[in-house]
Amino acid sequence: MPLSGRRGAPVDWLLVGLGNPGSEYTGTRHNIGFEIANLLAQRWGLPRAKSKYSGLLTEGRTGPGGPQVAVLLPQTYMNEAGQSVSPARGAMKLPLDRVLALHDEIDLPFGEIRVRIGGGLAGHNGLKSLKQGLGSADFARVRVGVGRPPTTDPDRVAAYVLGPFREPKGDVQALVEQAADAAERVVLGHTELPAAR
Repeated sequence: MPLSGRRGAPVDWLLVGLGNPGSEYTGTRHNIGFEIANLLAQRWGLPRAKSKYSGLLTEGRTGPGGPQVAVLLPQTYMNEAGQSVSPARGAMKLPLDRVLALHDEIDLPFGEIRVRIGGGLAGHNGLKSLKQGLGSADFARVRVGVGRPPTTDPDRVAAYVLGPFREPKGDVQALVEQAADAAERVVLGHTELPAAR
């Protein structure tokens, strides 16, 4: 699927790290989107994030002559992230395929990373809220596998994603770095984004 042009938009991409605000959620599976977004902002030397659109927003270039990006961490809690992303996307006049959500995915084994445009929501409250706020699920995604607990009980699944990683710290850091690499390839145009079937 070809990517739309900027059409006068102030940035080329809006990257959205999904997670929950508050120190009690730091290091949990559900917050890996925040970690990836923070790593990218650091890697690209973006300025300190400011409060805007009910989130923390920073903007700048990925490097000399590189794409202009905005990195947003909604501070609304995961299940209301669309309330932050929708006004940000509107102000930036971006087509949906230039909104890139960075999020945890329990339907992928730990360590697996996939990129695509659109697709199902798999019960992910952050993605549901983005679809509601953006009016469609046809935004770009970096899906980061965090594994699935051996249960379908919703309360236990919630406790799992809101709990800390049990994998070695080095493996988690490597996953964050690999996911940031995948997002960077998308933004720089080095990865073709497939549409979900």
